[in-house]
Amino acid sequence: MFEELKIKNNVPERKAYQEGNFYTGSTPKPGMNDRIRTLREESVSTPASLSIERALIETAFYKENNGKYATPVMRALNFLEICEKKSIYIGTNELIVGERGEKPKAVYTFPELTCHSVEDLHVLNTREQQRYVISEEDIDIYRREVIPYWKGRSQRDRIFNHVPGEWKAAYEAGLFTEFMEQRAPGHTCMDGKIYRKGMLDFKREIEEEIAKLDYCNDPEALDKEDQLHAMAISCDAIIRLAERHAEKAEEMARHEKDPARVEELNRIAEVCRRVPAHAPRNFWEAIQMYWFIHLGVITELNGWDAFNPGHFDQHLAPFYQNDLENGTLTREEAKELLCCFWIKVNNQPAPPKVGITANESGTYNDFTNINIGGVKPDGSDGVNDVSYLMLEVIEELHILQPGNSVHIASVTPNRFLHAAIKVIRQGHGYPSVFNPDVYIQEMLRSGKSLRDAREGGCSGCIEVGAFGKEAYLLTGYLNVPKILEITLFNGVDPVTGKKVGIETGDPRNFTSYDELYQAFHAQLKYIIDLKIKVNHYIDRMYARYFPATFLSVLIDDCIKKGRDYYNGGPRYNTTYIQCTGLGTVTDSLSSLKKHVFEVKDIRIDQLLYAISVNFEGEEVLRQRIINHTPFFGNDDDYADNIAVKVYDDLFDLIDNRPNGKPGGKYHLNMLSTTCHNYFGNVMGAMPNGRLAGKAISDGTSPSHGCDTHGPSAVIRSLSKLDQVKSGGTLLNLRFLPSLLRRDEDVAKLGNLIRSYFAQGGHHVQFNIVDTATLIAARDNPEEYKDLLVRMAGYSDYFNDMHENLKQEIIERTENESF
Repeated sequence: MFEELKIKNNVPERKAYQEGNFYTGSTPKPGMNDRIRTLREESVSTPASLSIERALIETAFYKENNGKYATPVMRALNFLEICEKKSIYIGTNELIVGERGEKPKAVYTFPELTCHSVEDLHVLNTREQQRYVISEEDIDIYRREVIPYWKGRSQRDRIFNHVPGEWKAAYEAGLFTEFMEQRAPGHTCMDGKIYRKGMLDFKREIEEEIAKLDYCNDPEALDKEDQLHAMAISCDAIIRLAERHAEKAEEMARHEKDPARVEELNRIAEVCRRVPAHAPRNFWEAIQMYWFIHLGVITELNGWDAFNPGHFDQHLAPFYQNDLENGTLTREEAKELLCCFWIKVNNQPAPPKVGITANESGTYNDFTNINIGGVKPDGSDGVNDVSYLMLEVIEELHILQPGNSVHIASVTPNRFLHAAIKVIRQGHGYPSVFNPDVYIQEMLRSGKSLRDAREGGCSGCIEVGAFGKEAYLLTGYLNVPKILEITLFNGVDPVTGKKVGIETGDPRNFTSYDELYQAFHAQLKYIIDLKIKVNHYIDRMYARYFPATFLSVLIDDCIKKGRDYYNGGPRYNTTYIQCTGLGTVTDSLSSLKKHVFEVKDIRIDQLLYAISVNFEGEEVLRQRIINHTPFFGNDDDYADNIAVKVYDDLFDLIDNRPNGKPGGKYHLNMLSTTCHNYFGNVMGAMPNGRLAGKAISDGTSPSHGCDTHGPSAVIRSLSKLDQVKSGGTLLNLRFLPSLLRRDEDVAKLGNLIRSYFAQGGHHVQFNIVDTATLIAARDNPEEYKDLLVRMAGYSDYFNDMHENLKQEIIERTENESF
């Protein structure tokens, strides 16, 4: 069934950096067969490109049909049109099939959400790093056919034409970002229902709900009918997409000369005629089932992340065991199929941004995060044989996507933890490590049932939700240190000179630290209230104009309610605000408290002047701050208590506020992705000695270089935060590769992880790379093309990063011991 194709020319191995026995380059591991080596090389060497196909199909459809149908039906018919007309690609060696665009690494645009300008397309095509290739001919077609229709009609235009001036001022100053001005709301994972039911089963459920509608007594009955009808159309659309792949495979088989490949193509056709119309029966069908679902979600709308399979190892385990037992699958064949799936995900770059972000956004990563391990719905250990297979795939393939995480509960065996650490020590930044014991408590606190919480986990970077049952939407990042910055200048942004906050008093008149902190708290409340007010408007715009009718089929209880995913349909509806820069704001407040109000060795006017001139001529003062201030991350209660106070106040100002959806609430999330670099760029110097333009701290990690007492002190500092209050707390740690050479070293890192999790830690991730290597990679990028590092909640190629991102990685504390 899986006879390997004979390849005449071996794929040349790329130059890889090696230290001892550590693999840190891209040279494939010996376990790969020829098929996987070829597919992998094609994936990593193919440049990302922009496809205008979806935009052209959609624009033509809207020109002809806009106004003829109710909005949900219009969106579903648009999805059907795309599935019926998009190009079908099946590669020479593929077993798992389906691409978003016409070929691998081709990514669509979504003009109904954010319509790229001609300038955007030129920027994306020519920017130095991570360009999206697009021909001048396609740019011209886009200019003539797409842009004129969507100008003024796109969601982004709608948002910026209606938001209040004070929101725009705060947004432009970098006090917060807004995800939904660039992409649709996202961050949702799949549970196990698609392995038990096919799309025809979902259609029957939809028809049953339509039959129950009470048009006499339910004022929403007609709206529900439109939504349910649209969901049924979406089921037909994804079935048709699969059928077209079956037809393509059959056509290729008729022209194929190699008997082995003919057999494979006929099997692909058989699989595609089975799923997703029906539930999968075996391991191959289960993987292809998920992949068609994944393609449907990322083709329908460009959500903030690319959708995720959730506990993929747990979902696949029954198929794997059954196939092994009946003799239709071997371990190596299963691993080959998993490798094919991994490469498929790697073929899907993130859809590019628009405006100034088109130039600044520097990753292709679309944030598919596969959860491995964890617990089962009954609370027992979720690790299985497929979990270990997946670790092998991660180690051997060494590719950018998918992201992956291991979930280490108290019931998880050390054997699995140590196997994961042996992958971590390769230096790819994968996998990250999560604590189900804590995030289950997080979800219980926010109202999930125990079973739903146990079935949940992380999506994208670190944020958690109930898989298959929740819309947990990220609204954007909050620049907490910037809010302190404008507090110090009485609501004025010192970078631009514009008033962007409220007047909370001239700090030169404050007589105590408490008075200063009260002003900061008032400014926090104002900015958070402003963001939430506009979030409500943007949420309603998505619910009204861009329902996700296919995604709604997949998430409980959208069918039962007759409501869309964006309109309160899911069982749980959560809105996260991601707060960034806890370390930076803590250290700045610590500096103010100690030096200005307690020791009084620095006057407030002296400090304000120093930061206004970026410490030029004030280096002695800056060094006094750096060397004589208690900083977060060193198990020092002076600083750590300030961090706890800021964290708790953010929680009080955000948590449990209604988000406008039935039962929906806002929750806190401590995540930065790469936004801590952008936020640093729009800030001046800070009272902790940080210079203007430098990155602020990421997630809940300490400020760069300020954690001087080792990783044990870091985790003790973070453990003082009640992390159950947050939907995610990100911690980055960096270690020398030499620390993990021996198996006993693996056990030591395992003990550090267990210790942090026992103290209430939510998440930790590692870069296993020394500073010398990072500097060498920066200075000699051609020799380190495939060096992967952990950025935030994802990994990226070091030399695909902007220079400021590289420098931020280099400046992270290099731990020389556990």
